[in-house]
Amino acid sequence: MKYTILALAVWFSTTALLRAQQVGDTIRPTRTEWITPVHKDAFRDGRFKQRIQGGNPRMVNGYLVFDGSKDGDRQVDPQIAVGNGYILHGTNGGLIIYNKKGEYIDGVPQRDFADGIDPKLFYDSYNKVFGFDMWVYWDSAKIRPVNISVSETGDPRGAWNIYSVSASKGEDGGGIGYSHHWISYCFPGGPENTFVLSIADAKAGKSTKVYHFPGSLGEPVQMQGGSDDMYFFEIADKNFVIRKLTTLPDGTPVAVVVAHTPHHLANYDYPPESPQKDTNQTISSGDRNPKNVVYQNGYIWFSQAINYNGHSAVQWHQVDAGSGKIVQTGLIASPTSNYIQTTLAVNKHNDVLIGFQETNAQMYISPRFAYRYGHDKPGTIRGIISIGEGVAPTGGPAWGDYSGSVVDPDNMTDMWTIQSVAGKRGNGETVIARFIPAPAAATPAK
Repeated sequence: MKYTILALAVWFSTTALLRAQQVGDTIRPTRTEWITPVHKDAFRDGRFKQRIQGGNPRMVNGYLVFDGSKDGDRQVDPQIAVGNGYILHGTNGGLIIYNKKGEYIDGVPQRDFADGIDPKLFYDSYNKVFGFDMWVYWDSAKIRPVNISVSETGDPRGAWNIYSVSASKGEDGGGIGYSHHWISYCFPGGPENTFVLSIADAKAGKSTKVYHFPGSLGEPVQMQGGSDDMYFFEIADKNFVIRKLTTLPDGTPVAVVVAHTPHHLANYDYPPESPQKDTNQTISSGDRNPKNVVYQNGYIWFSQAINYNGHSAVQWHQVDAGSGKIVQTGLIASPTSNYIQTTLAVNKHNDVLIGFQETNAQMYISPRFAYRYGHDKPGTIRGIISIGEGVAPTGGPAWGDYSGSVVDPDNMTDMWTIQSVAGKRGNGETVIARFIPAPAAATPAK
């Protein structure tokens, strides 16, 4: 009987979300819980050994590049957040702080922040806080919490608050987003795949109400510039679905479908695994579903790995946030190589950085980025930049699992990317690079 009731509950909540696909449809929370945070007086409080990795700033092909973590594993899951003069870097091995010169400042293992894997990071320039999630799937209580950590100031070395949100049916692969009012997290698994909580409460270290929604609202969008609303973006087969989180007069958040639009893309299938030098072992190329989605100047921007003529390629998009219609699309593809694990950053001028990795049967997995200016011809890039070269093959299909690309909110023009690179044992090492766009008067590309 219990199983039957649970099955009906899952069916009901999932069906309710599936029905809420038309523009104007509203999705309401199905559950709330109050959570009191664990307070940390400092980023590193001495309970665990300091994590010292990375640094070594240098110029590579004209760009500042420095090392991030070297976790000794193939699945480092690298991410970064930039703000207030700092770079916060997270992997499956821990968290590290650098300055913008690429110099190491401090580092801790995940255990210093209630533990977990797959960190996704952000810096909210409006509230001036860093934030990240980590997911714990091995807890004895089977709560499988998602630990949301938020700094109390723009200095990541200072105090933090940690909120452990229940996700008992959760699975690997969640994503985080933010707005002026909300932190949002969406993950696969179970009947409730999305929750939101107050960013002001988290910054202040208050007990806060967490709102759980049925099913997935889509990938949470990083709302650059302090937008009141919170967007979610989904690729639903041949359509783009955009949902917007708004707040009722009583403070309850609800999600409203604002666009359900055919995308008319010729290529949007999942990418095949990609080859690498000196081995028959192919590796994961990433996901057609975007792993970071950005709101800037009224548009939603993202990149994705897709199947293009049997190779993994990178496709990137600018989408109107109100209509869901594509403004421009670009393709980075090669008949002889493979581009994998992509993310994208956009600045206030609509300049774009697209980060990814390259691999093929004649090379090891290597970090790359491409860029364009807002006034360039739609859908074009200005070449591919190498920021390092892999040196050995990796020994299993799971590789890198994500990358990270962000705008620098201190000036809203510079952009940063972190990418994995195959190290001497084929393990995942990481490099971080800064891209400073030319002045706005730069000559448009022909």
